[in-house]
Amino acid sequence: MVNNVIEVRGLTVIRDRPVLDGLDVTIGSGVTGLLGPSGCGKSTLLRSIVGVQQVAGGDVRVLGEPAGSAPLRRRIGYVTQETSVYDDLTVTENLRFFARVLGCADDEVAKAIEAVDLGSHAEAVVGRLSGGQRSRASLAVALLGSPDLLVLDEPTVGLDPVLRRDLWNLFHALADDGAAVLVSSHVMDEAERCDQLLLMRDGQILAQDTPAAIKQGAGARDVESAFLSIVEAAA
Repeated sequence: MVNNVIEVRGLTVIRDRPVLDGLDVTIGSGVTGLLGPSGCGKSTLLRSIVGVQQVAGGDVRVLGEPAGSAPLRRRIGYVTQETSVYDDLTVTENLRFFARVLGCADDEVAKAIEAVDLGSHAEAVVGRLSGGQRSRASLAVALLGSPDLLVLDEPTVGLDPVLRRDLWNLFHALADDGAAVLVSSHVMDEAERCDQLLLMRDGQILAQDTPAAIKQGAGARDVESAFLSIVEAAA
């Protein structure tokens, strides 16, 4: 596995005000959770890593390449908070379309659909699916081609507990197969499912370590309490 999958140095993003101001962070393999309240800069950081965010300064390298560069286009799977599939196509039609764009083999389509548990809805028109099902269809697209890095922005929002558990199991299975998985969330109880955590607030990384180490360092029983303790200490 690659030790440093993502390297961010001096990242600055400005929208009326600095959203990220000289941010430094290194992210390795496994499942890494990016946790923090809504509006703290998580999505901006993820967009910068994928290479779709206009930045004012700094350097972002992913898998040894500049973020957004051509060699990374088939090596990164990206899921935004908004669904990124066509509502007037079926799940299968969507996957076949994106598979052709990516140059993936036909068997990748069925494999991705089954991975997100949409086999029973494979021929359903996406616009008629629930919000959670549409999100899983977007995730299936991101899985095409077995990317080396998955960047997932709030992928479990609106899902029931069983589906959330199943998706986290999938994230870890992908990591076990060699992919790096970066997952953002504002739900603190998902922190325990991660190998590594980045706790973010107001555009800054307040802590980076394993869930156990963060709790131990803050003298807290859970990550939410540890996060509050860290915020208070930094104030």
